[in-house]
Amino acid sequence: MDATGTDEVEKLKSKFVSAWHNMKYSWVLKTKTYFSRNSAVFLLGKCYHFKSDESNELSPDGSRMDIVNKIISGNVEEFRKDFISRIWLTYRKEFPQIKGSALTTDCGWGCTLRTGQMLLAQGLVLHFLGRAWTWSDALDIENSDSESWTSHTVKKLTASFEASLTGEREPKVLSNDHKEALKRNCGDSKMRDEVYHRKIISWFGDSPLVSFGLHQLIEYGKKSGKIAGDWYGPAVVAHILRKAVEEARDPELQGITIYVAQDCTVYNLDVVDRQCSSMGSEKADTKAVIILVPVRLGGERTNMDYLELVKGILSLEYCVGIIGGKPKQSYYFAGFQDDSLIYMDPHYCQSFVDVSIKDFPLEVCFLPSLKMKSWKVLGREILLQKGAG
Repeated sequence: MDATGTDEVEKLKSKFVSAWHNMKYSWVLKTKTYFSRNSAVFLLGKCYHFKSDESNELSPDGSRMDIVNKIISGNVEEFRKDFISRIWLTYRKEFPQIKGSALTTDCGWGCTLRTGQMLLAQGLVLHFLGRAWTWSDALDIENSDSESWTSHTVKKLTASFEASLTGEREPKVLSNDHKEALKRNCGDSKMRDEVYHRKIISWFGDSPLVSFGLHQLIEYGKKSGKIAGDWYGPAVVAHILRKAVEEARDPELQGITIYVAQDCTVYNLDVVDRQCSSMGSEKADTKAVIILVPVRLGGERTNMDYLELVKGILSLEYCVGIIGGKPKQSYYFAGFQDDSLIYMDPHYCQSFVDVSIKDFPLEVCFLPSLKMKSWKVLGREILLQKGAG
């Protein structure tokens, strides 16, 4: 068979596989998530408690309660909004063809790249917006058929969020001038956050020239012997992310760098060197450093001795999550309760979104329903910890 015929066969094969993956990963499994009311929940360094005085809201096994459909006392609302505000990146289809291949989707092979993107996205959110930030529209994207939140709760959360932007709650008595100034400051701060929020998401768009988009990450992966369609391990993705941040041309990204630990060891002097690296000929300053530690937690099975270490990492104020899981099946882990991990699943196929459009939809990057797994699903992970520059 000549070269032209071979190319046609490969294109047909690619289209068939893409069509199968698009069908396979376009389903959403609606499962309820149960939390214990007696144990603290940690989400990327923040602690929440779901205690309730009512005793009739237990699940059938009598031990857990469903917070998806029920508002209970404590700070469930804040946890819910915090979780939904994390950037969720999944398989995509119908994006521009990847250079050197016939692929227009990453279904079936790009999950570790997607979880790596989520992990980096959280680092950028911390850097530009801070850990206290939440998306003001988070609760508006919940599934109307499975969740119901009262308008009172939404108004209360919105008011609390706007008040927190000024660093203090509004006094009971204010002069008109003070009120106007407060509104302006709050409005300016909120507008700034919205601009950065949208910009961060745009850096992960599926277009060839986007800084942290799939196309660019695949280009950087070629130096590690990876091509589009291969499965990428967490360690390889760590180095790809480091290279992507180093090569980013956006001025906003010049104050950030990534350090990848070797042999599970973080050398303080090497981190300091990364932090103090030059930001340009006209400006020299310290950078914010994202630390990645590729590590394997056991052999065939996850070693239980690492459980407390994993919990400790996810409890850190500047933790930006863990990626990994089973071979060829990566998840983004963001928190835990007891011995179960809270995670975001990239194995869901969505259509391409053009981030070059001014008002591209943000809702496609936020997951309204959360999931939990036994921590034993971790076989290998990347731990990230962001240090302020």
